Amino acid sequence: MINTNRLVSQFKTMVEFDSETYHEREIADYLTLQLKELGFEVEEDDAGIQLKERITGYGNQSPTGNLYGRLKGNTEGSPVLLSAHMDTVRPGIGKRAIEDEHGVITSEGETILGADDLSGVAAILEAVRVIKEENLSHPDIEILFPVAEENYGKGSQIFDYSKVSSNLAYVFDLSGEIGLAATAAPTLISFEIRIQGRNAHAGFCPQLGINAIEIGAHAISQLMQGWVDEVTTVNIGKISGGKQTNIVPDDCIILGEIRSLKDERALEQLEKLREIFSKTAALYEGSIEFIYEKQIEAYEIGDEEEVVKRFRKVCGQLGLTPVTQVTLGGSDNNHFVKNGIRGIVVACGMNEVHTTKEYTTVDQLEKTASLALGLITVEYDQ
Repeated sequence: MINTNRLVSQFKTMVEFDSETYHEREIADYLTLQLKELGFEVEEDDAGIQLKERITGYGNQSPTGNLYGRLKGNTEGSPVLLSAHMDTVRPGIGKRAIEDEHGVITSEGETILGADDLSGVAAILEAVRVIKEENLSHPDIEILFPVAEENYGKGSQIFDYSKVSSNLAYVFDLSGEIGLAATAAPTLISFEIRIQGRNAHAGFCPQLGINAIEIGAHAISQLMQGWVDEVTTVNIGKISGGKQTNIVPDDCIILGEIRSLKDERALEQLEKLREIFSKTAALYEGSIEFIYEKQIEAYEIGDEEEVVKRFRKVCGQLGLTPVTQVTLGGSDNNHFVKNGIRGIVVACGMNEVHTTKEYTTVDQLEKTASLALGLITVEYDQ
């Protein structure tokens, strides 16, 4: 029942919005109108205002909040939440979608395409259109289109979940064959270590200085990086410091992250980092400032849970092969689960994401829309 031409056309239209993170105003206005035309009650929260106050790099553009919509059902059944985020990564200004003779859709090559996550948005909208046109039975449908997902889900992190009635959610935001779903995702902690030493002339009196870069190098040499156990990674990603070559550097800044499918293990690694850098700085008579933020928190959804069973059932009805996996990537679903909504992240036709080679296909878009349709029709609740 999916109108493939309409689906693809809508996807291409949305691609042309410049919607990099913190620049979602135009696409949010567009989607507000689309949802209202489909009969949704729509509201935009104040996430954009809050983020503009908190985020240094937000810029001067008009703040944009998360879009939440509710469509009343016409039959009994538990409500279901569908979600896909509005923002894209860079470079995402001036995007244009090109379709070849094989149904492969790419950008013109200078930007990302934006299938992450507009393929999910397009599929959700098309599924609801089919429901309305065919007068299909459905329970209450809730939709959440968050902002700033690409910055650790900053929009969904501050959404007011008391608005949501659904206990189950399907987040369309995963690469892979349609029918793939992520049922576990990690805690992610970002950290910044500011090392303070003492400067001195590197030629005349280096012995009077405390080399902050040396402190950092010594501390890093004691770390285990990469896979530190079967579910946890540690990475030092950026180092900066010093002023010029003839001065003993009195400052060094080290940035990195920890990811783990077990929240407690991520926290253990954080404490190890803090201890190693603190002891090393003290050895040199320097000091550190240790700053960190838990961006997302780990979750695990069991295969026996209703949200997975229903996903498998719909996949079976569509002839798709349902596969569940864990992922070391985060999404808005981390915040959903933390707030009591049992969600999984499903593949939605995004490939080679976060690169200018990103692509989707007409077939993937159609399958994703069919999946979304199956998850919000009455058969879903039987």
